[in-house]
Amino acid sequence: MASTLFRNVIQAQPLFLNSSALLRKMNGVLYCTMKSTSHSHTQTATEERQQQQQQKSPQKIKVPPQKQMNEVSRIGADYEAVIGIETHVQLSTLTKAFCSCPYSYGAQPNTCICPVCMGLPGALPVLNSKVIECAVKLALALNCRLSFSSKFDRKQYFYPDLPKGYQISQFDIPIATGGSIDLDLPLEFGGGHRRFGITRIHMEEDAGKLMHSGNGSYSQVDLNRAGVPLLEIVSEPDMRTGIEASEYAAELQRVVRYLGVSNGNMQEGSLRCDVNVSIRPIGQPEFGTKVEIKNLNSFSSINRAIDFEISRQVNLHSQGQQDSIVQETRLWEEGAQKTVTMRKKEGLADYRYFPEPDLPEVVLTKDYVDSVGKSLPELPEAKRRRYEEMGLSMQDVLFLANDIAVADFFDATIQKGADVKLAANWIMGDIAAYLKNEKLSIIDIKLVPHELAELIASIKSGTISGKIGKEILFELLAKGGTVKGLIEEKDLVQITDLGDIEKMVDKVIAENPKQLEQYRSGKTKLQGYFAGQVMKASKGKANPGILNKLLVEKLNAKV
Repeated sequence: MASTLFRNVIQAQPLFLNSSALLRKMNGVLYCTMKSTSHSHTQTATEERQQQQQQKSPQKIKVPPQKQMNEVSRIGADYEAVIGIETHVQLSTLTKAFCSCPYSYGAQPNTCICPVCMGLPGALPVLNSKVIECAVKLALALNCRLSFSSKFDRKQYFYPDLPKGYQISQFDIPIATGGSIDLDLPLEFGGGHRRFGITRIHMEEDAGKLMHSGNGSYSQVDLNRAGVPLLEIVSEPDMRTGIEASEYAAELQRVVRYLGVSNGNMQEGSLRCDVNVSIRPIGQPEFGTKVEIKNLNSFSSINRAIDFEISRQVNLHSQGQQDSIVQETRLWEEGAQKTVTMRKKEGLADYRYFPEPDLPEVVLTKDYVDSVGKSLPELPEAKRRRYEEMGLSMQDVLFLANDIAVADFFDATIQKGADVKLAANWIMGDIAAYLKNEKLSIIDIKLVPHELAELIASIKSGTISGKIGKEILFELLAKGGTVKGLIEEKDLVQITDLGDIEKMVDKVIAENPKQLEQYRSGKTKLQGYFAGQVMKASKGKANPGILNKLLVEKLNAKV
């Protein structure tokens, strides 16, 4: 059953959609409740119910990546998978696509709506120009051909979360076509560079959201999300494994975050992927029967769902049951780690597309496109290639370029003169560990790039030791300040005077005759013990190089 909630927007009028419809008022809120006369559900209802069931699932089965790779490799000997992805990116605009309503994830139901969102008679859409800007940015970033004259169309279908009875989208003339995206696979999955084609990018609006009751006896509609602007990116069927598909989606997330057009958070639904999978015998030019997979809430689930679906289709082929593979939409069940049938796939004719009469054409000028192009930041692919040219390893490159905030912090640090490799090591090591433990982003810490560069320089020059450097780092991360200020305040300048260190070494050796005898009897690992005692006596300020040189001389001196 479905229930639509309206809060102080329209006046209550007698309404009966069928014999089971009724109006009820609860806590000043008007509900239109429709009891279902059938147990069958269509797209959104089934998807969201499946998602709720997955959230209640107490355990998830974890499949080791190596086991997945071995299974896919075995299958690949006789069959080839063909994979394409349709990605919906929710844009970070202040208002919706065709009205002035704001959208805030997690807001109270039906508090961000107006007659346009609700599809009320007489309400006319007005296009948000920021949506066009975001579309042009993404199209340029993905090397697409822009349509300087495109239009909107009505995609018609009936569902309770679609109040107009149609979705405003783009059909035959999208804003961009024919692009590509480059990425580097992680080293643990074999590494290597990949380029995947982009078929098209088009603008459209999102639908509302159904909220189902615990026992499934009724549902309510939240229209806050209705009219939120989306960009749909359709890939070419260029991917062959689950790893390639999940990395494609991850790279797309990086691109939209670098551009600032979306936060790309999958858990909030800001980036949603529907995967199309088919298989064919090696050497066969024709595609096999395509199956769509939904309910993919993470990059790892994209990988696992595809690998499962490939295995399922190959098993049917090997048993002579390839006719059982039909064009359909399947859901990924996270708990069971398998795909299940959801519904038969619709064809394009089912949507009865026709041009949107209430919106004019979208006309771009060359000057406008050029101005948007000049505003683009350095993109992930260009950043990775630049980091490679600096001499960084691919592991370092992938880590630093993954998050634009981390990349900006690294770039700012080396611009202040810091050694490239040392800066990368500090960010990937102690700073990354601190961020993980404190559950912070790098933009939340008190440490600034200039001070990290100063810290690296102080260690490199011998002003402080590496151990003292770590202590200063954690102080800067938590409280801020300056490296020079902390060194002076806590008297942390490294002791480099040979005579001072020699006195401490002599004293420690004299106080530990038993350990000295053991060392000279062959237990040379005790050198670390003596070094620790000297560092303790110097409060960590003794120069390690000078200290170890003196220890070797003194401990091995002939009596």
